[in-house]
This record gives sequence, C-alpha cells and structure tokens, in this order.
Amino acid sequence: MENNYKMVAKTLFGFEDLLEKELLQLGATDIQKGTRMVSFTGDKGFMYKANLGLRTAIKILKPINSFRIKDEQDLYDQVYKMDWSQYMKSSGTLAISSTVHSEQFTHSQYISLKTKDAIVDKFRDTTNERPNIDLRFPDLKVNVHIDRNQCTISLDSSGESLHKRGYKTATNIAPINEVLAAGLVMLSGWDGQSDFMDPMCGSGTILAEAAMIACNIPPNLMRKEFAFERWNDWDVELFEKIEESLLKKTRDFHHKIIGYDKSPSAVAKAKDNLKNAHLDEFVSIKHEDFFKTQKAGDAKLHMVFNPPYGERLDIDMEKFYAAIGDTLKQNYPGTDAWFITSNLDALKHVGLRPSRKIHLMNAKLESRLVKYVMYEGSKKAKYQDRD
Repeated sequence: MENNYKMVAKTLFGFEDLLEKELLQLGATDIQKGTRMVSFTGDKGFMYKANLGLRTAIKILKPINSFRIKDEQDLYDQVYKMDWSQYMKSSGTLAISSTVHSEQFTHSQYISLKTKDAIVDKFRDTTNERPNIDLRFPDLKVNVHIDRNQCTISLDSSGESLHKRGYKTATNIAPINEVLAAGLVMLSGWDGQSDFMDPMCGSGTILAEAAMIACNIPPNLMRKEFAFERWNDWDVELFEKIEESLLKKTRDFHHKIIGYDKSPSAVAKAKDNLKNAHLDEFVSIKHEDFFKTQKAGDAKLHMVFNPPYGERLDIDMEKFYAAIGDTLKQNYPGTDAWFITSNLDALKHVGLRPSRKIHLMNAKLESRLVKYVMYEGSKKAKYQDRD
C-alpha cells in the first residue's frame, strides 16, 4: 500500500471552494480550505492525478518539514539538518522559491538564498560535491513558506505553474490565465448541457477550458513536463496508469461552443490554440464584431467572456460597456451572460442589473465576475429596464 501524505494545492483568490470540490471529486481525503490554497491527503498516484486533473490549481506542493525559526541563521541550521540525499543527487540541480508572511522575515529572496546555501553546504560537507542552481529546469524545486515564525519546507511537484497547460502557442495582448479561465467557466455553473459562447474570445483560452470541462478532459495532458518526473521516486508506469484512468472518464458533448472576435489575428491565434489542444472539433471560431451579432435559434445560451479593459485597448469604456448591455438586451434573449472586469466604474454603464457579483483577482487587479440573465418575452422588459 502506497504511503499517504499531506499535500497543498495553491490556487487563485476566490477559487478555494471550486478547488475543494475538485479535490473531493478526484478522491482526496482530509481536505482543508485556506486562503488561496487547499490542503489534502493522498498518495504518490494521487499527486500525479492532482497535477493532471485539477483545473483550478496552480501548484501541488508536498510538505517535507515544518519548524519554528528565530532568525535566518536558525533557518539555515534547520534546513542543513535535513537529509537532502533522499530527494536528489549531489550532482543534481536545484531551485528555491519562497513565500514570506512575517514582520521579522521580510525579504523572500534572502530566505531563498539562505535555504540554497544550507542545502548546497550539506551536500558539499558530506559528499565533496555540490548541486548546481538551475532556475528553469531543476531536478528539485524547493518551496519555502514562512508564516510569522513557522517555516514549512515543501517539494514543488508541478514545476512551472499549472496554468501553463501546453496548448497555447499564440497569445494576444494580456491573455487570460488558463486557471482563471477554467475557474470563471466553473463559477458560472456551466456543465456542458447547453450551447456556450465567448463573444470576445481573444486567443481562445475560455473556449479551450470550456471544451475540456464539457468533455471532462484532464486539463494538463498537454504539458511537456511536471517537476515530479525528475524526482528519485518517479514511477512512469504508475503515471501512465493514472493518465489512462482519467482519460476513461471523458464524456460526449452534444452542444456547440462558439467564439467570436473582431480581430482577424485573434481568430487565427485562437484557431491555432484550439487545434493544438485537439479541441477544434468541439469549437467554432468566427471573425465577428459581437455588437453586430445576434443569437442564433431559441436554445438556451451560456456566455462567458473577458471584455478588454483600458490597459489593453484604447477605447471609450462608457460607450463600450453600454454597447455590451444594449447588445445583450436586444439581441440575446434566453442567455445567461457572465463576464469579468476590473473596471468597476464601467460596470455602471452596462445599464442592466446583475443577478450575481463575485469578487475575484485577475493578476493583481481587483475584479468582479458578473452575471446578467436575459429573459425571453415579458420578463425581459420587467427586469431589464435601464437603471
């Protein structure tokens, strides 16, 4: 029986509930929610499964030691005491990242440096050989987390952030992060049981994530590498078995996923990315200006999009957001429309009353995910008079 151990999945602010639910569905135990993270218990196979299958996780960390520290020298001594030979060879390569929430320890780069010194010195003193630093593709990536005086040392099993799915070769200005895109689609409650549209699709990230959710395709199948593939205990047969078990759970999808963008170059990039992800059979992308379109047919439509904001395009925000409201109201009856914006003033110009507002962060920008329900017939006039 494989040993179980505690792990930590990091996520974006506002996605903790989604990640908790995902971990539960994957089969994790001892799940505990925190801020921007959820801890859980599983074995090595589950660690592989979490990296492959979680849509809203940015990293999966495996804590290997936790202790209290008084100062930087104390940190060095505690790290030096650890048996690093069980995790890497003295001829291997190393990278350290640090997160620090403490009044006493304020410089995360200095914390990384002291940790690196302790590991390197330990190898040199015991083997006369020292590991080298490789920030891009290290054999071992170590994460140091300091909360006040409590220090946790973890192995980073993911390597590069899990939002780097591997299907995106082409992006536009300020493309939306894949984890953020997946989280928006999940928060909107879309379950693949209706048509889906992103009317300002950019490089196609929301479309790709929606297609994977609809078909229950694991999000990280396309990644070139996870950090755990360089670990001493890497088990390729177990990994392939986990991959196969996840692929058996994919499902058929019987609706349409549609993307529009008024930029021909964005449409070309989006098509490339969807093709790379092997999702182009589920998604059709067209060169259209959303403000000149209307809903096709009477079927229920689920819309999720990320309208451009001031930093990305030189546009008149008031007119732009008013046009979003007018287009939804006049041309898209029977639609649940969700979009994210960090321009909270511009929201007032949509002219419709949102039925939901969810507080999120888009990179460092405070944002809202808003929902507008476009009713058919008489309810439409009743609920959607301009404020």
